[in-house]
Amino acid sequence: MASNQFDLNSSSGLLEKLLKNIRSVGLILLVAFVAWTAFFTVDPEEVGVIVRFGKYVRTVEPGLNYKIPLAESVYKVAVERQQKMEFGFRTARAGVKTSYSSKGSIEESLMLTGDLNLADVEWVVQYRIDNPYNYLFKVRNPEVTLRDISESAMRQIVGDRTVNEVLTVGRAEISARLQELMQRICREYSIGVKIEQVVLQDVNPPEPVKAAFNAVNEAQQEKETLINQAKAEYNKVIPKAAGQAKETIQMAEGYATERVNNAKGDVARFNALYEEYVKAPEVTRRRIYLETMEDVIPRLGQKIITDQNGSNVLPLLQMQLSQQKSANNGQ
Repeated sequence: MASNQFDLNSSSGLLEKLLKNIRSVGLILLVAFVAWTAFFTVDPEEVGVIVRFGKYVRTVEPGLNYKIPLAESVYKVAVERQQKMEFGFRTARAGVKTSYSSKGSIEESLMLTGDLNLADVEWVVQYRIDNPYNYLFKVRNPEVTLRDISESAMRQIVGDRTVNEVLTVGRAEISARLQELMQRICREYSIGVKIEQVVLQDVNPPEPVKAAFNAVNEAQQEKETLINQAKAEYNKVIPKAAGQAKETIQMAEGYATERVNNAKGDVARFNALYEEYVKAPEVTRRRIYLETMEDVIPRLGQKIITDQNGSNVLPLLQMQLSQQKSANNGQ
């Protein structure tokens, strides 16, 4: 009887000890679970959005943070990371030799231009999440919505332009216009995204008509080249001819002015001479004769002036001949 009582007491003690151990282990597990679920770490490029029973409570910064276990949950959003979306192609392998693939994405890049031509437009949208709350709770599937916004905006912009503008001179304008339009729509939809850059990766005509487009572009380039050559030749010849014509006109005007001035001088000289002649005809006549002889006689070379008898001509001629011989010998 006493033995049975001892066994019963012993079993009861073992049971109590077992229960006590179970409580201790459970308490340890509970503390570990609370510590595991209550504390979390947010990376430097992220923020943590905490909700309590599905309702937004607060946003926490990077580092070690705390939340109420079981009652609160956290969504980590990369707000400092620049993300991108590719349209018309996909990066198949990134690295030193990056490869791209357009398989399965031709439908989003094939677009109708304003002049009813087709263009294959490939572009990249780079964005950053600037409002985590709006990004998580304002729009369902924000990435899908952002893709739809980008594609519809690009189709609208391309549809307002000709195929030549899309392929050549309008690329920068299209990129800037797409970024502006996407940002405005994202702001209206409260997506919480900031569009940082839009890059027009490649714009080509569709593959079946690419050869025809290339031929047209080559013809247009050749046309521009010939026009530029003609303008260069025009700019080289026309100004030169205009300068020569102006020079000829100025020379003619100068010659005409010179002739008129000379004629006016001759008239003034004749009038002055006539006035002096009227005052003293004999003196003026003699002066004119002497001035004329002074001008004419030096041009006649050797001159022999004799009187009526001419008796002194021969010695004079002999002396002049001797002087000529001496001058020739001296040379």
